[in-house]
Amino acid sequence: MIYIIYINMKNLFNFKHFKGDLFGGITAGIVALPLALAFGVSSGLGPSAGLYGAIFVSFFAALFGGTNTQISGPTAPMTAVSMVVIAGIVTTFEGDISKALPAILTVFLLAGLMQVGLGLIGLGKYIKYIPYPVVSGFMTAIGVIILVTQILPSLGYYPKEDAEFVNQFKPQAEEIILDNILKEEAGEGVLVLEDFKETVKRAEKITQTQILKESQTLASKEASGVLGSLKVLPRALGNINWLELLLALGTILIIYGFKRITKAVPSTLVALLVMSGIAFGFGLDYRPIEEIPSGLPIPNLEIFTGFSLDSITPYIFAALTLALLGAIDSLLTSVVADNMTKTKHKPNKELIGQGIGNSIGAIFGGIPGAGATIRTVVNINAGGKTRLSGMLSGVLLLLILLALGPVASQIPAAVLAGILITVGIGVMDYKGLKAIPKMPRPEVTIMLIVMVLSSVWNLVYAVGIGLIIASLMFMKKIGDLTAKESNITSFKKEKAWPDEVDFPANIKEEIFIKHIKGPLFFGSTSDFQELIKQIPDTASTIIIRMERMQYIDQSGLYAMEDILIDLVREGKRILLVNIIDQPRYLMEKIDLIPDLIPEEQIFVNFKECVRWIKENNN
Repeated sequence: MIYIIYINMKNLFNFKHFKGDLFGGITAGIVALPLALAFGVSSGLGPSAGLYGAIFVSFFAALFGGTNTQISGPTAPMTAVSMVVIAGIVTTFEGDISKALPAILTVFLLAGLMQVGLGLIGLGKYIKYIPYPVVSGFMTAIGVIILVTQILPSLGYYPKEDAEFVNQFKPQAEEIILDNILKEEAGEGVLVLEDFKETVKRAEKITQTQILKESQTLASKEASGVLGSLKVLPRALGNINWLELLLALGTILIIYGFKRITKAVPSTLVALLVMSGIAFGFGLDYRPIEEIPSGLPIPNLEIFTGFSLDSITPYIFAALTLALLGAIDSLLTSVVADNMTKTKHKPNKELIGQGIGNSIGAIFGGIPGAGATIRTVVNINAGGKTRLSGMLSGVLLLLILLALGPVASQIPAAVLAGILITVGIGVMDYKGLKAIPKMPRPEVTIMLIVMVLSSVWNLVYAVGIGLIIASLMFMKKIGDLTAKESNITSFKKEKAWPDEVDFPANIKEEIFIKHIKGPLFFGSTSDFQELIKQIPDTASTIIIRMERMQYIDQSGLYAMEDILIDLVREGKRILLVNIIDQPRYLMEKIDLIPDLIPEEQIFVNFKECVRWIKENNN
């Protein structure tokens, strides 16, 4: 490890490019600041989580990664999936995010370690094989999720603060609290029927504060996600906070408008500074973001001290999804960097670097990140040449945290919501959407399935379903093409091979010759099984020529077995000609040879087969 660090440092501190790396790192860090805060708020862990993620992922991914000019940090896709993971874990901890935090960070840590593992086993080069329709549908869904879920805070509406809405959940909240009491008693060995007074005593201690807190948790859960946001949108429109809405709209207008003036200065940063300055300078009664802790980030040691395998087992698949998504996100950005710098990244090393960054970031309470395309492009355009630029970007964010943490805590929540709305709009795959009328129907179907399921159900499961459907469609397509090449045709359509031209005419009626061309596999077995129906009643001997059957899979093998058994049962004599090694090996393994077809009925060429027929034809 020390040697690796030494080599990295030797390559990093090439002062030939220091000026470019300095400007690139500072510029990328400035661009990253508002997005890091916004992604942290969106995730549910607060702005500090986004900032910590940007600091550690940027620094360590640059130090250990395989793309010299890449800037890493929280991204829209990673944040959207993290948001789902966080919401799920918080729910299991009765809505208490402080209690859920160790489990959440453990999942993030696990995702980072999985990324390191993916890099070590060399899977980086295979990420590119994930079908585009799956990626397209997922990215568009990410945009929809971010866009829709930020409408409520842009309107200044927070469901758990709507008293009328929260009160609707009080009966359910009481039931949940009582149910928890019964579970506690069961764990303590208290039998309700035998000690009913104890249950009543505990129930009487339930306070209105407890009921209110549980009701707020249920209200927040009800209004979460795309469907939840749309469900409560009518209530939000009826309770608009016009100041918050104006702050959000002003932010959006500046982001899109300033780009028309110049792209030299990040429009997101301009919007953040201008709208925050107006809100704070004029003493407006706005809603600020959560307070950002001052001082150096402190590691959350509860990840290790309170570690429980049972608590994270349900989220292992979610961690794997985060790891794979981060890998895809990072490596796609690496390709963009390669095209701009005319270099070549190292995919597996990049995954290791991203994994280390995410692992360390999780320990300090940061949300996971990946290679960020916009920040990487900004870095390269500003002069970034080496990994030092990415490390300086992380250092800059750390200095901002230490020096301006209290100031950043005064940023209006509506401003970050406005920033996120533009991120949601920008992250959608418009190229894929525009191509829908021109794309093959199966690919359109996959994209739409992934997009819809990701938006309204579960990101993790949607991607898995999309990959399964894409794989099945691919196998069918390849199967159909291979089956076509296999040319398993009817007897009437088959043409005699050159060495069959002189076949004795006097025994033709008694002989059925079947040619198998190409592999016999799952895609062609159904056609092959029709063979038995094509055999003329007059045929007593069946010749199966197999010299062009290069491969047989398990499906093909069992189809062959069924047909041969049926033919032998009908009294047909089976002759096999020129079996290639692989099919013969499998046929011997299941005793088709020699138990069903004896060795004397197997021939190395057609000429020997004809000679045997002549000698044994009665």
